[in-house]
Amino acid sequence: MTVAVNTQLSIIIAANNEEDYIGPCLDAVLAQDAQAGALDVIVAANACTDRTKDIVAGYVPDFTARGWRLTCLHLDRPGKVGALNAGDGAALGAMRVYLDADVICDPALIGQLRAALTSERPLYATGTLVVTPARSWITRAYAKFWQQLPFVKGGAVGAGLFAVNGAGRALWGDFPEVISDDTFVRLNFPPDQRIEVPAAYHWPMIEGWFGLVKVRRRQDAGVREIYDLYPHLAANEAKAGLGRKELVSLALRYPVSFAVYVGVALNVRARPAPAGWTRGR
Repeated sequence: MTVAVNTQLSIIIAANNEEDYIGPCLDAVLAQDAQAGALDVIVAANACTDRTKDIVAGYVPDFTARGWRLTCLHLDRPGKVGALNAGDGAALGAMRVYLDADVICDPALIGQLRAALTSERPLYATGTLVVTPARSWITRAYAKFWQQLPFVKGGAVGAGLFAVNGAGRALWGDFPEVISDDTFVRLNFPPDQRIEVPAAYHWPMIEGWFGLVKVRRRQDAGVREIYDLYPHLAANEAKAGLGRKELVSLALRYPVSFAVYVGVALNVRARPAPAGWTRGR
């Protein structure tokens, strides 16, 4: 008896009032090359009060024409974690890509993720992160310094896009109610099971001083929460540190960016983060 192999790959997009972003995001998915294979795309629209769901519905014929499934879940309750779990519940593929609605994937990305994740051992993969050029000078300055940090240059960051194979997704059940879902997933995998493929994805950094402080505060609180709730995962961090010599070198090379980055970090430490997940924009 021959057992059918599940070759579909499911892309799950949690969306809350994303009418300005979901169209370009889906256009980029539709533009994936032939190596992407069979795709099952799920937009988990949670508590949307704008045109997000209507825009997604308009893309269904285009996905159908490629032989792919596009589903829009209409969820009354807001919240990214609930949307991710609902998307998982509707997914057909063993491989899962979790994609933010404001991220743009290069055409080769999904195919490269599929190839990287084709294994029986648990694996995590992401693309090469490219920060979208910012409109505000302060975000451009912050992003320039942030992209020089060892954690970012070391690869497989997964901000805005991460993927796992079937064995990797079996490492946990439902997504827990945590602030940082991407940190939780990444730390379920030791460094030798985390892969960064060459194809890029384009991720927008939040605009402006107050937005940067708000998001950085949420990110820091999210990492602390994971360490507190799941201390056994901390061993998988293996995050490269920034020594004094490297810090001074970066500060001399990028003085304005360094000043902005440090200023944001000091503001974050000056006030505790609010409880739960907060949206950046």
